Amino acid sequence: MIISIASGKGGTGKTTVATNLALSLGEGARLLDCDVEEPNCHLFLHPQITASEIVTSFIPVIREESCTGCKKCAEICRFRALTVVRGKVLVFPELCHGCGGCLEVCPENAVVEGSREIGVMESGWCGPLGFVQGRLRVGEAMSPPLIRKVQANRNRAIKIIIDAPPGTSCPVVAAMKGSHFVLLVTEPTPFGLHDLGLAVEAVRVLGIPCGLVINRSDMGDDGVRQYALREKIPVLLEIPFERKIAEAYSRGIPIVEIMPEWAQRFRDLYDRIVVLAGNWGASQ
Repeated sequence: MIISIASGKGGTGKTTVATNLALSLGEGARLLDCDVEEPNCHLFLHPQITASEIVTSFIPVIREESCTGCKKCAEICRFRALTVVRGKVLVFPELCHGCGGCLEVCPENAVVEGSREIGVMESGWCGPLGFVQGRLRVGEAMSPPLIRKVQANRNRAIKIIIDAPPGTSCPVVAAMKGSHFVLLVTEPTPFGLHDLGLAVEAVRVLGIPCGLVINRSDMGDDGVRQYALREKIPVLLEIPFERKIAEAYSRGIPIVEIMPEWAQRFRDLYDRIVVLAGNWGASQ
């Protein structure tokens, strides 16, 4: 079972849900922190990192002695990572998305495969819980290749929890792709409702079933619940605004450590997700 924890915007409690759910599941589970621009699951888990790997992405390298300046490589690149000036191909590595189209269309085989460092992947353990995170290089814009590298660890555990980036952009889609269920974390405010709507649209485009966790549920208004009812999205868990929880969060302490009864609530949440994902799959 692969569950992505996502949110339409930052600050809703996505990482809180991801870490507490993973800790509650324990042995046989693995948490993948795919929020590679600002990974912070480690602040709550304090994992022992046992392996580190530099992650690179494809960039084209031009063999000038073979290049005829035909411009086919530049024409296929939607991101303007290549251009031709006076018969010479110029490459802008920061714009390259690593698709490899330029390799395929070059009639002279003048484009060869190069690489550049985009970040690092680290893995380890938090007790019986497996842990993997990606850390994007400062100034790097292309996070999906690093996210895909982190996701390569999905098949090494029975229960996979993915902490996706916030928002609805390409990195979020890359993190959610291949999941069996998306758990959207929101808050009962007008801003939370607006961004939740965007996130639901993205999840539906991917064709993945979803449910909601409402954080700070006893604040704000009833707009999110009305939206969920209208859109037939199940509210699977509500986390109240409690001083004890907020203080623990500020010190990097998971809810399940200071309030052990919540571990069972998160395990019940997982069981409900398994049922919902199974029912959704059976109806397709």
